[in-house]
Amino acid sequence: MQNQIRNFVIISHIDHGKSTLADRFLELTKTVDPKEMHSQFLDNMSIERERGITIRMQPVRMEYIDQNAISYILNLIDTPGHADFSYEVSRSLAAVEGALLLVDATRGIQAQTMSNLEMARKQNLFIIPVINKIDLPGARIEEVSKEISDVLHVNPENIFKISAKYGTGCEDVLHSICNLIPGPKINNEKPLKALIFDSIYDSYKGVIAYVRIIDGQIKEGDDIYLKAADIRVKVKEVGFFKPEFSPSSVLKSGEIGYIATGIKDLTKVRAGDTITLFSDKDIIIPFPGYQRPKPVVFASLFCQKISDYDILRNALLKLKLNDASLTFEPDSKPILGRGFKCGFLGQLHMEIVVERLRRDSNLDLIISFPSIVYKIIDSQNKEGLISSAQDWPNPNKIKETLEQYIRLKIIIPRDYLGKVMESLKNRDVKYINTEYLGSQKVILIYELPLRKIMFGFHQNLKNITHGYGSISYNIIGWRKSNLTKLEILIAGVPREELSTIVCEEDAYKESKNIVEKIKENFPQQLFEVPIQARVNGKIIARETVKARRKDVIAPLYGGDYTRKRKLLEKQKRGKKKLKEKTRLTIPPKVFFNIFKSDKF
Repeated sequence: MQNQIRNFVIISHIDHGKSTLADRFLELTKTVDPKEMHSQFLDNMSIERERGITIRMQPVRMEYIDQNAISYILNLIDTPGHADFSYEVSRSLAAVEGALLLVDATRGIQAQTMSNLEMARKQNLFIIPVINKIDLPGARIEEVSKEISDVLHVNPENIFKISAKYGTGCEDVLHSICNLIPGPKINNEKPLKALIFDSIYDSYKGVIAYVRIIDGQIKEGDDIYLKAADIRVKVKEVGFFKPEFSPSSVLKSGEIGYIATGIKDLTKVRAGDTITLFSDKDIIIPFPGYQRPKPVVFASLFCQKISDYDILRNALLKLKLNDASLTFEPDSKPILGRGFKCGFLGQLHMEIVVERLRRDSNLDLIISFPSIVYKIIDSQNKEGLISSAQDWPNPNKIKETLEQYIRLKIIIPRDYLGKVMESLKNRDVKYINTEYLGSQKVILIYELPLRKIMFGFHQNLKNITHGYGSISYNIIGWRKSNLTKLEILIAGVPREELSTIVCEEDAYKESKNIVEKIKENFPQQLFEVPIQARVNGKIIARETVKARRKDVIAPLYGGDYTRKRKLLEKQKRGKKKLKEKTRLTIPPKVFFNIFKSDKF
């Protein structure tokens, strides 16, 4: 049976139908009882179903008998499509031999399609091209086939055309997986060597490692050794993903499954680590591990209740267990107390992590304004990296400021070329080149500061192109920039958690956007609340949250106006007194709404 194992992933741009195709595979292989089947079956987090996106990779083992009555074991790893979760994709690619490259028939090849394809090629995976959503009225099957053919250098006739929604052509794809994707090399007689590609925590079984068995075999009770963690444990349980945990007597070479380690220390199990038997620990050469992603967006998280600090720490450790791209370190501020400075791969990644902390651990969080990394050279020519406005030094000590620049690729239909180029004309961008992808798509290449695309850029592009534009980028180095700290004051009190770093040329525009957004989300008080933006000691923008008013003269129905005036003056004095004594607290929900981006 083992030479009939096929390990594969589905990769594509976001919303091209990966989860729907995975649903059809589960139905065709009868892996899930029809009574229990529902859409996005492998997306088991509520936030994934609400947003309609895959956030975490999810493996599943399917058994399938093809038209020649040959039985196959198909190990599928469903992967995310958004760029913020590309690290999830890269880890899953190391555990398989093949990939389905899924492309939307109405949208064609997008930026993340190209990024995922490049990662798959680096792993030398066998690529099966598939065009999805051929049932839609706007499907451009021939044009998209030409795009894929040009990129993969394959005959358009060898590209599968399917409708994952209705199941059209999906069984043909299953047959191609069995016939085209190479099976894993089977080495059961060699010493155990397994790769950890993901893990979760269970309060009873400890850390459960998701593994690909490269050589040898493992069973319950084996004495194993984790090379990078330098720890020895006894296996509590092994099994497969059906997609729920299904215990088995043994995991063998070529298979994908899980190992319940019993480890309670969440820092000991890392993605990319090598597992072997303790008796063979000195003869096994470990895997090189995964290249750790560098976070690009930073924000500090603080608990509304000081007593929740340990809960937040444990919650972050559990998240990091299956999200290795999340980084965090202790942070402390005089007003906010103890918290953690966290690094994320993008704004959507930040939103998802914060929302999971709120839901899973019931935490009320204060979130600092998100920022990226900047470099500062002081008066003594010493370099330092700054990822938070709270750490911004005295302007008198700053000699030079630098920021990261990127090479940006924008893939759009040719019809929107003029509009997109016009929208970029007034930005701090440098045009590099235009390339053509088929007859209907163009790739615009620019160089610009990283901060220009981190907040709102992608959504603006999608608005201009009616959802058809997509981006990818790579960092090309540091360049000089005129940066400064933008402070936010609420009721005259500086709020460090809302301060941010901006370019001086954009300070007024940025400050107007921030104070307006805070005003929209800030709850009304019994007195007026001024919201101000300050740069270098000068107020450059202001909005005011109007006071909640009670009509104190409503009970009066006549008489001298002085009676009404007396009540209004009394109300005014009371509000002034209340304002002087009250220290405003910003509700956690306000922070989340302020920093929350549009859906994608």
